[in-house]
Amino acid sequence: MKNLASQIHAFGKALMMPISVIAAAGIFLGLAAAMQNPAITGDAFASLQVPQLIIGFIRKVAGALFANLPLFFAVASAIGLAKAEKPTAAFAAVIGYIAMNVGISSTLASKGLTAATTTPEALQKAGMDQTAAMMTSAEYIDMLGIFTYNMSVLGGVIAGLITVLLHNRFYTQQLPTAISFFGGRRFVPIVTVVVLPLVGVLLALIWPTIGEGIAWVGLMIGKSGQYGAFLLGTSERLLIPTGLHHILNETVRFTPIGGMATVDGQSIVGALNIFNTSLTHPGAIPDDTVRGATQFLAQGKIPVMMFGLPAAALAIYHTARPEHKQRVKALVLAGALTSFTTGITEPLEFCFIFVSPVLYILHALLTGLSFMLMSMLHLMIGNVQGGAIDLVVFGILGGSKTHWWWTIVLGVIYVPIYYYGFRFVITRMRVETPGRESDDEHKPEQVAADERTKVIISGLGGEANIEDVDCCFTRLRVRVKQMNEVVDQTLLTTGANGINRVSEHDIQVIYGPQVEKIANDVKSALGVA
Repeated sequence: MKNLASQIHAFGKALMMPISVIAAAGIFLGLAAAMQNPAITGDAFASLQVPQLIIGFIRKVAGALFANLPLFFAVASAIGLAKAEKPTAAFAAVIGYIAMNVGISSTLASKGLTAATTTPEALQKAGMDQTAAMMTSAEYIDMLGIFTYNMSVLGGVIAGLITVLLHNRFYTQQLPTAISFFGGRRFVPIVTVVVLPLVGVLLALIWPTIGEGIAWVGLMIGKSGQYGAFLLGTSERLLIPTGLHHILNETVRFTPIGGMATVDGQSIVGALNIFNTSLTHPGAIPDDTVRGATQFLAQGKIPVMMFGLPAAALAIYHTARPEHKQRVKALVLAGALTSFTTGITEPLEFCFIFVSPVLYILHALLTGLSFMLMSMLHLMIGNVQGGAIDLVVFGILGGSKTHWWWTIVLGVIYVPIYYYGFRFVITRMRVETPGRESDDEHKPEQVAADERTKVIISGLGGEANIEDVDCCFTRLRVRVKQMNEVVDQTLLTTGANGINRVSEHDIQVIYGPQVEKIANDVKSALGVA
């Protein structure tokens, strides 16, 4: 079970690669859409040919990234779970994804299902009514020039996971001398191109049933309306310490659970896909459908990230002991600014979720409530982060139809709720948030910046104890041989906000947004950069 938990965490970490690209591309897409909206920039700017050509080019590039998300997720899944030779795993995942879809396409062709026979017009001629024909046609898509089932990101994840299973089994495979050249890592793409088409054939046979099941789940959540949004917002915050919130997010962003729409005869599934498609195809998706999708996206986070958590940070600062206020001020100010501008909240959340279940649950419920209220007020703000950037780009610049001002209204209400709620719990329950540690608990003195990397390696049990080093937005993720060799106090002297032991061999050290530089320094010192 511990090994399974480790693999799940590795998978969640892997998903951060494509989602970080999506978040950045989404910002460019939102800015470009706003600059092509005459209601925002004026008719004069909208008629300028050269600027509009450049903006249109940006939208096409960003749109191409979203159109190929399944391939990105296939590669990311393989890289994240590969034991070694990660570049080979990534290359094999590309081959595997293409081969799998070829298997699906061939099976569909054997049933007489092709791009020509599954158009709405062809299906209507075969006897279907217009609605059924449109829905059936939307089940298929041309992906990388291959006619296949529209499995969205899930298809990429399936291809990536099966590929990495083959990779981990065969990347050290030795072959007879006469064909030894094809052994080892070269054998992985070979076995992939043999197995994945067969997987495609199997998927083609069972996908209609799977699709019906997913659609049923999505229908049930969709019928729950704002209550579904409440459950998503609450669950995501509760899963933050485990790292599994990424998987939950991807489920609503890229599967029918987050909504379905049809554009140009193609089925668009998932909340984020629907929102981004609405930017690349203005007017193609009804606003009500887009609103149904955005209830799972950034709009529910904005009141919490921009107002609630900074107010909680102020409460933590005010309740700190006088002699620790200066230290705590630097800590919570950095966390509050990060949360406010980018929506990255872990530097602040890790100040309290491990020391107070009450604050942890209060924060999760308030986040869920924010999601629900934004849904009830018919907001239409997409993207994924939930900070000031998303509010400006996708809310204010999106115009009045986004109803962006309600995030400000709720945010202003959340400021006293978070501040006094956190202050009450901290003082009444004597919660040891930063600056309130027990008198007999000495805060370790911070090491100098030029010594940090060496101390981190030492705190992790030394170079011989470290198997793998990686990071996400805020956490240094390390796999160690012996967990009992890890010294928490040593790691805390390097500026860590907290330490989370995920499994028997996996540990996360929370540093905040600067973690990527720390990870690169550690990798360089270990000679694995």
